[in-house]
Amino acid sequence: METSGDVCAFCDILEGRAEASLAFQDDHTIVAMESNPVNPGHALVIPRVHAAGLEDLDEEAGTRMWRIAQRVAVGLRHSGLRCEGITMVLGDGEPALLGVFHAHVHVFPRFRGDDFVIDADCEPRDRRLLNQEAWVLREAMKALAAPRRVPAADRTATA
Repeated sequence: METSGDVCAFCDILEGRAEASLAFQDDHTIVAMESNPVNPGHALVIPRVHAAGLEDLDEEAGTRMWRIAQRVAVGLRHSGLRCEGITMVLGDGEPALLGVFHAHVHVFPRFRGDDFVIDADCEPRDRRLLNQEAWVLREAMKALAAPRRVPAADRTATA
């Protein structure tokens, strides 16, 4: 599935303009089978609300998406499809190689000898750098959680 310009392939599915094989749907989320699967059973968990990325997805919709992804993973284990393990992938932003800019989670069964690999040259990181990165992330998350305050000079009084 892919997108071009302002067209969203997932919104087309959600609005009935494109075909999909649905395994689940409710008022908030659908689960569609990936048309180019890693392995048989590869499913996409897609919120009904369009959100180009995680930052655009409200916390409730994001929580629901992951809850359904967990249900899909458990379902795959009990489905009879070949499934010795599960991989879940969520990409956010162009460098993450997204084909569709609509928040979604890939859930796919894994088994010994399948062809899926994540090929990255990961190396151990110095603890001081890890601690510094943890601090930077912690501060950013605190700032996002803090109530937003409007400076007094910017407030307009109504009388």
